[in-house]
Amino acid sequence: MAIESRLTPLDETRLDSEQRRVLEEILSGPRGNLDGPFLAWIHSPGLADHAQQLGAFCRYGTRLELRLTELAILVTAAWWRSQAEWQIHEPIAREAGVTDAVIEALRTGQEPPFERDDERLIYRLGSTLYATRRVDAALYAEAVEAFGEPAVVELVGVFGYYALVAMTLNVFAVRRDTEVPLPFNEP
Repeated sequence: MAIESRLTPLDETRLDSEQRRVLEEILSGPRGNLDGPFLAWIHSPGLADHAQQLGAFCRYGTRLELRLTELAILVTAAWWRSQAEWQIHEPIAREAGVTDAVIEALRTGQEPPFERDDERLIYRLGSTLYATRRVDAALYAEAVEAFGEPAVVELVGVFGYYALVAMTLNVFAVRRDTEVPLPFNEP
């Protein structure tokens, strides 16, 4: 799958030892590729090292089921209009059980037609957090009751980590599969 960006292309023969170490760690981990933000972060091995560890936890280690994590990622991708983040996670979300109707509503900025209360709550929490930069006491209590306090802490981490991913992808114009139309209109 073709990836393009405005970054200087990586030349594996010119990687320093830290870049090579981080690259090998990423390639041997659960991701297995230098996709998405890692294309940018490899230019800063310290950032790449820490970010990939946090990302692995947010993607594979939280108490939330994959369907809810991927929904939170799509809420973030839609908020930031992050082309590559959406391109990478939309098929994963669909395979994890997020419905086509919810996915399309998120992509187009509409209120999704949720059939599941847990998905509606993830959406409300993320949308409220992004729009107001806060979550009121009632919504917080509802989330804690539904998911438990540790999972809410992890969910906020997912939103924060994937906002970092979205900003990285947007700044460096990372695109995946450039033959397919972009999910969001560009400003």
